[in-house]
Amino acid sequence: MSFETADPLRQRDVMTVGRLNAEVRAVLEGSFPLLWVTGEISNLAQPRSGHLYFSLKDAQAQVRCAMFRMKRIHLRFAPTNGLHVTLRGRVSLYEDRGDFQLIVEHMEAAGEGALQQAFEALKRNLNEEGLFAPERKKPLPRFPRRIGVITSPSGAALHDVLTVLGRRYPSAEIILYPVQVQGTTAATEIEQAIALADRRAECDLLLLTRGGGSLEDLAAFNDERVARAIHACALPLVSAVGHEVDFTIADFVADQRAATPSAAAELISPDSEELALRIARLGERLGRSAGNSLRLNETQLKQLTARLQRCNPGHRIAQGIQRRDEFAQRLELGMQRDLRHRGALLQTLCARLAACSPRHELKRVASRHDLLLQRLHYAADAVLERQRHSLGRAVSGLHTLSPLATLTRGYSITRRESDQGILFDAAKVAVGERLETLLAKGSVVSKVVARNLERR
Repeated sequence: MSFETADPLRQRDVMTVGRLNAEVRAVLEGSFPLLWVTGEISNLAQPRSGHLYFSLKDAQAQVRCAMFRMKRIHLRFAPTNGLHVTLRGRVSLYEDRGDFQLIVEHMEAAGEGALQQAFEALKRNLNEEGLFAPERKKPLPRFPRRIGVITSPSGAALHDVLTVLGRRYPSAEIILYPVQVQGTTAATEIEQAIALADRRAECDLLLLTRGGGSLEDLAAFNDERVARAIHACALPLVSAVGHEVDFTIADFVADQRAATPSAAAELISPDSEELALRIARLGERLGRSAGNSLRLNETQLKQLTARLQRCNPGHRIAQGIQRRDEFAQRLELGMQRDLRHRGALLQTLCARLAACSPRHELKRVASRHDLLLQRLHYAADAVLERQRHSLGRAVSGLHTLSPLATLTRGYSITRRESDQGILFDAAKVAVGERLETLLAKGSVVSKVVARNLERR
């Protein structure tokens, strides 16, 4: 039986310094979220790499900090020793030296925190209202004739804009709307200038611009009144406020944002030299195209001329003439045959018409009419004769019954002279009344002397 002695070193997990620092770094970075820390910068180092290394301290302690170049380019101020700052970073460990440190993601001068919070709140509210919506952005005109610039008349931004426009697009007319770009009245002046330019409508587009600065310096461009004035403006508006890393509320509401005033001037203006060069190139292309088209047309003309000569249009014309004459003869013969046929048909129809002519019927009807008319006359004469005899008998009978015939037998008719009423009763006559007596020949007027009412 054999026994082995256990080596106590084999039972230990011995770590190297590098491994220890790596695991500590992993624990630190996994245990802490991004932190906001405030303090004073000291021991600031700015190597050529572009990174920043410094200590952040207060009255009780300090901590090493590192801010790499890709984050540093977003700073809106120049850090210096003794400057009180607020930064956001993550806890880490520099393994090579075992130094506890903060990797800085963002840094701002102390006092900017409240402004940044107000900026973020306003940005969020306006975005929810739709002021940043891409569909409401107006396109910029390619060749603006008048450009309105809203900025300070004494600022460097105006000089940069005029320099670029004078070089690139000297034909454009510049209209300046002077305003204060920082201070207590800046937001009101900018709002009024935007409304004035919109009301006058004398420009094709507007440029709102100023140079860089701190968050306090750019406060006028983060004002809600300016944002709503930009939103209400009917003219296209470009915002170029600060440097490339600066973003303001005006940038989000504007139709387009430029990183710097010079970049904005290049954005809104075509390059006149480039335009001239482009026009010259287009002219050359047009000339080449026209020359190629002309040569192609000449070639086609030659080909068509050769084809025309090969086809010998004179012969084709002669054949056409001959064909026309043949058709004319055939047409004439056909018309003659048709005329003869139609003539014979017309004669047949005339004969049939003559056989069926109504003249014979008209003669027969006329003879019958004369006969009937004669019979009508005879009948009318006979009827008149019968009526004449009947009338004579009636007249004779009427004469016999006529009172006038009675008068011829010695009778008379007496009537009042006043109303011509015939008298039948003596009682109806008054004494002294005038009477007229009709005789067979003439009449007698008498006056009643007395009445005898007794019948005789």
